[in-house]
Amino acid sequence: MPAAMPAASRSPWRHLPNAISLLRIALIAPIAWSLLKRDWAPSLGLIAVAGISDGVDGFLARHCGWKGRLGGVLDAIADKLLLVTCFVLLAWLGVTPAWLAWVVCGRDAMIAAGALLWRALVGPIQPQPSLLSKACTLLQILYLLDVLVGRAGWPVLPPAPLAWLVAALCAASWLDYALRWSGRARRAYRAR
Repeated sequence: MPAAMPAASRSPWRHLPNAISLLRIALIAPIAWSLLKRDWAPSLGLIAVAGISDGVDGFLARHCGWKGRLGGVLDAIADKLLLVTCFVLLAWLGVTPAWLAWVVCGRDAMIAAGALLWRALVGPIQPQPSLLSKACTLLQILYLLDVLVGRAGWPVLPPAPLAWLVAALCAASWLDYALRWSGRARRAYRAR
């Protein structure tokens, strides 16, 4: 007889974090459109909703026991697509420095390449973002909000120091991923 599923796994709400991640992915097109039209206030609102939804789906997944591999993958895809889209478009519009878009995109591309390499050589991957990675994502969202608040005409923090902090956290986060996952790969090969 199969083991009973935990109550959290039977909840009709257990797919809510995945639905929130899908909503965040769906928000990317209207965000991109409003950025391209230079409608800063709607862009700001949509990015704020996307940022808040990122925290809400993570909170629900952790605290309600609704975590799963699909949810981890959807959350990572939503984060990466949203942030890369925003940084690339804002750099293309000349609002943020192009070098910062390269740093953000480069980090995400290297992490994605590492995940694909892991999948090909080791096996299925369960996304496990570190605190440093979460801090990097949060700072990127705060940077984007700061830039758009300024564009909407409200007082903001100077974006240049935040840009350098984003770049430093991107580099540190990528290095952390590279060291942790290469160590795991070595242990997986030794165990074979």
